[in-house]
Amino acid sequence: MIQIIDFQNNQVVKELFDLQRASYLVEANLIGFEEIPPLKESFEELMNCGESFLGYFEGEELAGAISYTINGQELTICRTVVSPNHFRKGIAQKLLKAVEDTHNDIPVFKVSTGKDNYPAKNLYLKDGFTLVENIEVAPDFFISTFEKRKVDK
Repeated sequence: MIQIIDFQNNQVVKELFDLQRASYLVEANLIGFEEIPPLKESFEELMNCGESFLGYFEGEELAGAISYTINGQELTICRTVVSPNHFRKGIAQKLLKAVEDTHNDIPVFKVSTGKDNYPAKNLYLKDGFTLVENIEVAPDFFISTFEKRKVDK
């Protein structure tokens, strides 16, 4: 079940914090870059990040989460995380669809990921995002930025 993560519930936010660390550690190993900002983030920084979060729950367990911000007519996906115990179950795709369905009035969606994070890149490309550019954000480390624009009907 997908639902809004209640930041008033410290237990759920603690689960999110732990889930995020586990998920981004896998990405850090995959892309060879350990300076991913959420890996360095404190619990308090997560609590005050200002992003909106949806969680994917299997029973009582938080198995995945996605966060985003909205600025005018643009929605930026900030984090997409799935518990390593729940990889390859379509959870990230379901979370992405939930954000898109909830905010179908927003014409531009943006997201970025490590250039060498092929599972994430494939997820976004499969969902209709287009690669915009690769940006060097640290010496010899690049992120890929993607965009999805809704076509006016």
